[in-house]
Amino acid sequence: MNDASQPNRERSPGKPETISIDLRDPWLAAFLAWLVPGLGHMYQRRWGKGGLFMTCIMGTFFYGLWLGGGRVVYASFREGDAHYAYLCQVGAGLPALPAVVQAMRVGGPNPKAPLFDGVMAPPMMRGQVVPRDWAESQAAQNPGDPQFARFIPYNSDERDPLNRVYVRYLPVQDSTDQLGQLHYKYGAYFDLGTVFTMIAGLLNILVIWDAFAGPATPAVEVEEEVEEESKERKKD
Repeated sequence: MNDASQPNRERSPGKPETISIDLRDPWLAAFLAWLVPGLGHMYQRRWGKGGLFMTCIMGTFFYGLWLGGGRVVYASFREGDAHYAYLCQVGAGLPALPAVVQAMRVGGPNPKAPLFDGVMAPPMMRGQVVPRDWAESQAAQNPGDPQFARFIPYNSDERDPLNRVYVRYLPVQDSTDQLGQLHYKYGAYFDLGTVFTMIAGLLNILVIWDAFAGPATPAVEVEEEVEEESKERKKD
């Protein structure tokens, strides 16, 4: 009895069994595989692989994110903070995209406060412009914390209305920027979380390729040609 959900199996006389898989639209499958690990394979009805990839890659990514307190994944290519690890992390697709939203909010001449208590937001750098109300709320919530101990007006000209809106982030003397504070707070777990999220993104690149091109199969025809050549040599 034929089952449309199962791969088509073909057997030729004298040849090993081969399996043909319907990849449907390979480009769409590859995009879905990047968007959510394993989703492309589910679109192709390869449920086992899809579930396995989704569980393993998503689990690895979120475990690494948890190890670093939600701060190891962020999109920043500023001078002094080029986070090239994100080029690997973004391979995990949708789970890493909130970092882009956070970077757009906190960057630029008119920055906004980061969402979700700073999860996936770029760490503040010395002299960075931040909203004054957000800075004051952070200082009130973290009394005595050196990373929120000092903010100065964005512009020294008192007539500039930006003084009432923005300030510059300046940790107390001899204190590191927020990235240094995060390393100090989480210790080796910060680097370990970064590695876990990078591995998840890189593994998903292989998943994307598998969704686009299908599983790797042995080169049967090449093997047969080699066998025939070896038989002819033995006859000679």
